[in-house]
Amino acid sequence: MDIRKILWIIQSYMHEFQTLMLDVWREACRHIEIERSAQTITDILSNRLPIERLTVVAFDFDQNQLLPRANGVTAGADHYLQTPTAIKPADRRLLREWASRQKVSLYQPGDDPDPVMALLLGSTTIDGCWIVGPLMDEHDVAGALLVRVASSEVPEPLHLEMVGLLLEPFSVALENDQRLHELSALREAAEADKRSALSRLGREDLVDSLVGADGGLKAVMDRVALVAKSDLPVLILGETGSGKEVIARNIHDQSPRAKGPFIRVNCGAIPSELIDSELFGHEKGAFTGATSLRRGWFERADKGTLLLDEIGELPLAAQVRLLRVIQEGSFERVGGESPIRVNVRIVAATHRDLPNMIQEGDFREDLWYRIASFPIVLPPLRERNQDIPALAMHFAKRAARRFGLRMCAPREEDLRLLMGYAWPGNIRELASVIDRAAILGDGVRLEVIKALGPLSNTEVTTTYTNHNAKIERNQVRTLDDAMCEHIKTALQQTHGRIEGARGAAKMLDINPHTLRARMRKLGIVWTQFRQVSL
Repeated sequence: MDIRKILWIIQSYMHEFQTLMLDVWREACRHIEIERSAQTITDILSNRLPIERLTVVAFDFDQNQLLPRANGVTAGADHYLQTPTAIKPADRRLLREWASRQKVSLYQPGDDPDPVMALLLGSTTIDGCWIVGPLMDEHDVAGALLVRVASSEVPEPLHLEMVGLLLEPFSVALENDQRLHELSALREAAEADKRSALSRLGREDLVDSLVGADGGLKAVMDRVALVAKSDLPVLILGETGSGKEVIARNIHDQSPRAKGPFIRVNCGAIPSELIDSELFGHEKGAFTGATSLRRGWFERADKGTLLLDEIGELPLAAQVRLLRVIQEGSFERVGGESPIRVNVRIVAATHRDLPNMIQEGDFREDLWYRIASFPIVLPPLRERNQDIPALAMHFAKRAARRFGLRMCAPREEDLRLLMGYAWPGNIRELASVIDRAAILGDGVRLEVIKALGPLSNTEVTTTYTNHNAKIERNQVRTLDDAMCEHIKTALQQTHGRIEGARGAAKMLDINPHTLRARMRKLGIVWTQFRQVSL
């Protein structure tokens, strides 16, 4: 035969073979699920290989199982896919040793019993002619490719060579498939954790419902809508428990940063010596106990929103460093030398009177101008009485889910009683009262009077005037009443100042943080005792 014709035949064959392998690779990478590509690849190969069946088996060494993952058959062959097979530690060693040779093997009826083939087929009897090769990932053997040759054909060395070339695309396809299953398992676990957490919290969603958006909070929500789309810093002013975090989340959710992180930091809960580490992070070995690198809250909130709750509690030294980050958009971790740039929107919140703190020298005026670009004043619950029925219903539904009780709606007399109470703890206090009422009612009704009893510290008698409830107290004062009056006396003498040598905490010989906690519990608003000069 003419040498040129021989070369032409070889080139034609090589071109056809390259086209075949390109089609196999394209199909292997087209679908993440290997089941979807196995049958198509079998159809492609059937024109070149005397193939009857193609099977992919995955090795799950964590669960000690061989898992059939995909099956492709030619016309006329059954579509049987064997069930998962349990393996022993000795079998794992055997499979790894077989895979380490990186060779394609041929198994035919009449051959001596082979332990590897017995594991892969789930039988000691070889029911046909099989070409088998290992599928590897970057760390270990991941599975095996089994190709059954048609019974009317005799396998040739070229067939083994072609199966050997299939190992790489099928290894990639199996690795993608296993990652997909791992992600699905993680997603299902995360969803289960989410459902469990929501059940414990008594919620239907992660985001708190914004009750009153069309009622007592309408003016607030109008301002939220105005500022949300920009990156302007926002300062939310409101009493403790009035819902400042819910408003901050709403600003984030309506902003272009909604897909980014929302991080809340309680500035009043961070010890002064750890503020820099918490906000800006630290390098490994920066101080005693810094055993690893830690990313601070600013770094974690990059491309999102950072809520600095109770910003008025920050010491002056921390205020200086915070101002620099807000101005420059960069910082250094504690113990670090390289500046880190972040893109963070700041939302600050406080129940404190920051202008008075500036006059007292407790808050920096330049920081005030930076964070108060767009202030939002959140009204206390006593000033949005019209929202109490809807809020009570919302918390009653939440309590029923949270405690596994029958849902009990507040009755008309319950609402009159709730609307007549001053709510020094605002929405947070109302939620606690409804929780307590649901538990005391045990799924029969809401025991609102009993739930409010400990708050009023009395045997409650109720009279109604213009549908407002008035709770009358006994003449005998409780310990909380006496403590409340004592703290108020100290605040009057110090003109509302809590910290420092002339503060109420010093006069009462108590830690300022402890004093603030007790004031919150007793519903004492310190701003009432400040002397404001306009």
